[in-house]
Amino acid sequence: MRSRSLLTALILSIGLTATALAQFKQHEPDGANLGDSLTQRWRAGIIVHAIGGPCTGIVGYVPIPVEWAEQQVEIVSEEVSPEAKVKYVTIDDSVKIMVVQIKHLSAGQTAKALVTFEIRRSEIETPEDTQQYVLPNTKKLSRKVRAHLGPSPKIESRNRKIRSLAKQIAVEDQGAWRRVEAIYDWVRDNIEYKNGPLKGALAALKDGSGDCEELTSLFIALCRACNIPARTVWVPGHCYPEFYLEDPEGNGHWFPCQAAGSRSFGGIPEQRPILQKGDNFRPPWNKRQRQRYLAEHLTGTGGQPRVKFVREKVAK
Repeated sequence: MRSRSLLTALILSIGLTATALAQFKQHEPDGANLGDSLTQRWRAGIIVHAIGGPCTGIVGYVPIPVEWAEQQVEIVSEEVSPEAKVKYVTIDDSVKIMVVQIKHLSAGQTAKALVTFEIRRSEIETPEDTQQYVLPNTKKLSRKVRAHLGPSPKIESRNRKIRSLAKQIAVEDQGAWRRVEAIYDWVRDNIEYKNGPLKGALAALKDGSGDCEELTSLFIALCRACNIPARTVWVPGHCYPEFYLEDPEGNGHWFPCQAAGSRSFGGIPEQRPILQKGDNFRPPWNKRQRQRYLAEHLTGTGGQPRVKFVREKVAK
């Protein structure tokens, strides 16, 4: 168990910012409101066992949940073996990675680094006045938001077919909210939900089918083709998109919708923990690579480590 001072520092390091809070005000018609909440405990981390001889130079990467306006996170316990050293790095201001370093494990030895979180996740309600929102001025967007305008892995927003379709669906004489909703309805009406391997937005458009990742990716690609920021939200076993509009005062707001499943636009009755937001990351173990989702990863220089990555719901 690590010291209380470190535990406190870690809690503060994932604290909710004032900016995030400003995006979701209870009973505030200018933005989405928080609805009912659910508190759960989840454990994440890594267990490594040295088989067939000693292992050296082990580095494990484990994404962990962070705070968003609709999600509060508190670390309630840690289990870290003496052989393991833990640090945390943040990727693109949206994903926190627990980096576990193990210099040496003797044959048959086991090391672990597990963190238990208490997560309070709130549903998001659609705002009362949706007609007030306008498209953002892309030249004035922050770098963080502007990053959600370009293509991502399997989100081919600059493809000619996707750009042409986006112009047909989201006609300019519609209001901003209605333009996004027209894209949403088109995807749900024209792309059949069908489980299968990951193929991305363009392939889903060609095939006319896809699962939650494909429907989400195509919606995002069409939004971005219209200069509307959009991004993926990842929860256990599922993903859905968010889009970004501004209120009359120029304040930006992210709004969720359910691309696959029951219709839900501008709000969402989702209470599973948010794992990540975004879909275009450079992983710390290979910064030349681009990934749509940062999964667990293990590297090592010697031996044959057997690894178990942990992400599970636990009882209080």
